[in-house]
Amino acid sequence: MAAAVSAAVSLPSTKATSLSARTSIISPETINFNKASLHYRNVSSTGAKMAPIRAQVTTEAPAKAEKISKKQEEGVIVNKFRPKEPYVGRCLLNVKLTGDDAPGETWHMVFSTEGEVPYREGQSIGVIADGIDKNGKPHKLRLYSIASSAIGDFGDSKTVSLCVKRLVYTNDQGDLKAGDEVKITGPVGKEMLLPKDPNATIIMLGTGTGIAPFRSFLWKMFFEEHEDYKFNGLAWLFLGVPTSSSLLYKEEFEKMKEKNPENFRLDFAVSREQTNAKGEKMYIQTRMAEYAEELWEMLKKDNTFVYMCGLKGMEKGIDDIMASLAARDGIDWVEYKRQLKKAEQWNVEVY
Repeated sequence: MAAAVSAAVSLPSTKATSLSARTSIISPETINFNKASLHYRNVSSTGAKMAPIRAQVTTEAPAKAEKISKKQEEGVIVNKFRPKEPYVGRCLLNVKLTGDDAPGETWHMVFSTEGEVPYREGQSIGVIADGIDKNGKPHKLRLYSIASSAIGDFGDSKTVSLCVKRLVYTNDQGDLKAGDEVKITGPVGKEMLLPKDPNATIIMLGTGTGIAPFRSFLWKMFFEEHEDYKFNGLAWLFLGVPTSSSLLYKEEFEKMKEKNPENFRLDFAVSREQTNAKGEKMYIQTRMAEYAEELWEMLKKDNTFVYMCGLKGMEKGIDDIMASLAARDGIDWVEYKRQLKKAEQWNVEVY
């Protein structure tokens, strides 16, 4: 069972609210969400600090845990709540993540579930907005990747968090206030679940709100301690955004890198502000190209897992890079990717 954390959340216009803890807590830190701050603590049932660990990625692949298909993994719950009988929770926190000059608004939202919507990192939930759309019909259910670990931002397994870009169909979510009711369905999905192997190399490729599942992965890896899971591998995040003010959870990720330099690598691609040596705009695939050989060598190992989430347009650029690298070794990338997908080492969730 995962250890829980004690946390205090500062809502934009209220005093911090303390939540109960089930274990001892140490080393308080603070993560800023612009207008609000989330206090987290490393936790340990023994009260001892985590010892530094070294990633095993530059040598032969380490001993692997027995592979279990995500589709057959026990304890993964799907569709507990359906559109006709959703779970009704409440909004606890709704904070704007992006700066004023960002192209569009993105919000971090925390909903109460009272433990009734159990989920895993990498799953999604549905949200049904109240009221009717412009055609006079009830709003359709919208699926969102979960942005919190399985024990939630508060560490008590009673909340779920989302990262939502404000569009026409999400305006209602953008306007949610603390205390408002929220209709939730799910959880759904097994495609993006983390592998069991704690020594794995996890390569995460995200654009915009596609960062959501990766935040859930990284919180489990680096902000929590678990009796049955201790990450000893390498997590490498590539995040592509248009402007610096669009970098979501930047402070969180930089804190993770600072505390886990051997186990976490972080690369941003800011397309409207950065260029490569050729003067080309810095998209996520452009940033990846700077590490192309290293990434390809990692991908040859059977304990490397790639996760891609975000805009569908990123997929072709990444495929083009991998195809050129595979061709150097006389490998057909289309067939190789098919094999990776079959082995659950290439996981894609784009929109």
